Amino acid sequence: MLGTSKSIFRRLLFSFLATVLVGLGISGLLISLFAREYIYDSKEEEMLRMAKKVNVAIQNDDQVNKRLINQLVSLDEAFDTRIWLFDKDGKIVATSMKDEVFTGKSVAVSIADNVLKGKTAVTELQIEGLEDPMLSVSVPWGEGEKVYGGIILHAPIEGIEKTFGQMRETILWATLFGVLLSTAMVSYLSWSISRPLRTIERTAAEIGRGNYAERVRVDTSDEIGDVAQTINTMAEKLERVEQERHHLEQVRNDFLANVSHELRTPLTAIQGFLEALQDGLVEEEEARQKYYAVMYSETMQVNRLVDDLMDLMKLENNEVNLAKFPVDVAEVMNKVAFSFRAEAEEKGLGIAVELADDLPKIYADRDRVAQILKNFVKNAVKFTEQGEIRLCAVADESYVKIQVADTGIGISQDDLHRIWERFFKVDRGRSKNNKGTGLGLAIVKELVELHEGKWSVESEPGVGSTFTVWLPTVAASRQST
Repeated sequence: MLGTSKSIFRRLLFSFLATVLVGLGISGLLISLFAREYIYDSKEEEMLRMAKKVNVAIQNDDQVNKRLINQLVSLDEAFDTRIWLFDKDGKIVATSMKDEVFTGKSVAVSIADNVLKGKTAVTELQIEGLEDPMLSVSVPWGEGEKVYGGIILHAPIEGIEKTFGQMRETILWATLFGVLLSTAMVSYLSWSISRPLRTIERTAAEIGRGNYAERVRVDTSDEIGDVAQTINTMAEKLERVEQERHHLEQVRNDFLANVSHELRTPLTAIQGFLEALQDGLVEEEEARQKYYAVMYSETMQVNRLVDDLMDLMKLENNEVNLAKFPVDVAEVMNKVAFSFRAEAEEKGLGIAVELADDLPKIYADRDRVAQILKNFVKNAVKFTEQGEIRLCAVADESYVKIQVADTGIGISQDDLHRIWERFFKVDRGRSKNNKGTGLGLAIVKELVELHEGKWSVESEPGVGSTFTVWLPTVAASRQST
């Protein structure tokens, strides 16, 4: 990741520096060229205007005398510009300076010819004896066709070039400042980008090692933040998948252990009785018949276990299709109560059915509703030693509430939330006398969900239990469809 950070820094730095250098360089060059041209043009126009004013002042004087020299000196002081006069031969005949070192020198022939023809000239004169070039303008000296020579106004270029030098120096310092500022900005941007990327890398490495609870903690709202959120979402999904995998693995192991346990007891009993019969240890016919009855009972227990397992697997795999029709709850409850009445009376228990008036019909599978009630009543008979079992049904808004209440041993609060699990049995100590598969309530849960209903249980040890289911009425089912 350090190499990535350096790569980001280098790319950002080169991009910013290229932008600054190219931008300021081109801008500085253009500004320098335009400014130089503008300053030169302005200076030239100003000097031409002053030259023409000088000519107006001396155009009636065609001879160099003291009065003319004094007038040139006055104009020099007024315009702050050196003034030279040259004759028709191009020789300098007078200057506005006290130093007469340039008197007698010659100007360029091309300049003299243009001026004598009545034209103005602008040039950088290089006069013999003058080391520095001068910005000069030339105009005719005279009036109309009377041209006595030419007038030259000049100023050193050094001042203008100094101004350009200062301008270039300013641009250079601005460029240097831009480079430093760009480096600082690139450092900050590189840090602000690489820091969350390093965090994302560490988190991704942890997730890759199987630590799906790890999350990326980035407080940015840009594209990096979106990547972090995507990784967090992926980690959450992987965590759920891993938890589900562990859960399924645990369920599978528990399932195999429970099935093995539930099958081992009856099969061991059947094996023992068969060995006894095979070895001739049971000679009396009455004893053999008891052995046969026990083996038959154990075989039926195995058969019930297999049937319950098949039902539960079909329900969980959505392989059960309900044949839904309007069902009279009272009829189903009375039939279920009648089927268990004999068994209950053998234990001295009573079974009562309590039905509300004008009970609406439910939209359900009649056989599956009977299966739900049979599971409840069977458990109630199994775990109730004295008292009674009540089957109640009342209308409850868009549902019919069906309750099966007993006065049995009850369920502890620790076991209450687990009774809907597969193979879970309450009161293991009594399960030897009250044999069951531990799948009944798990099947009830799946069947109620398949009917789009609800379920609940209330229980108190030593007092009894009340199982409740809500199944939708025909009218409610029609409205939902």
